[in-house]
Amino acid sequence: MKGPGEYGGTGGAGTTTLDGGGPERAGDPAEPTVLTVRSEQDLLAIRHAVRDATLAVGFSIVDQTRVVTAASELARNAYVHGGGGTVRIEYPTRPGAVGLRLTVDDAGPGIADIDAALTDGYTTGAGLGHGLGGAQRLMDEFEIRTREGGGTTVTATRWADR
Repeated sequence: MKGPGEYGGTGGAGTTTLDGGGPERAGDPAEPTVLTVRSEQDLLAIRHAVRDATLAVGFSIVDQTRVVTAASELARNAYVHGGGGTVRIEYPTRPGAVGLRLTVDDAGPGIADIDAALTDGYTTGAGLGHGLGGAQRLMDEFEIRTREGGGTTVTATRWADR
């Protein structure tokens, strides 16, 4: 089992570069976007921003739904369990593909047992316990970095092969 400060999740193969750019919008490369998570209204704004980003990347309707659902779950976890935080939207590229990377940070208590937290049915609150593991299954790459008493960072990427 992985404890605080260790990585969990799946790592994808292949080289990824992040140059700050992304899909073309009105002639300018898309810059990374950072949104705060401090209220229910912020959760709605994040879902809309992520949906817009999936459209810019060119995801199918199925992949749009996957990414927006994962973003919603991760942002809600940061809000409910981490006391708020940020969501960063980036556009990584690799040969033949562009993607959408979400980095969700919070300053909450951290995750004591990452493996348990990724197990369906595990919850520390009133939810059903499907959020973190479900978000992992919806994305191509998924990584959790947590520090007990010092917050959690989840990085999740979905690729659109071209």
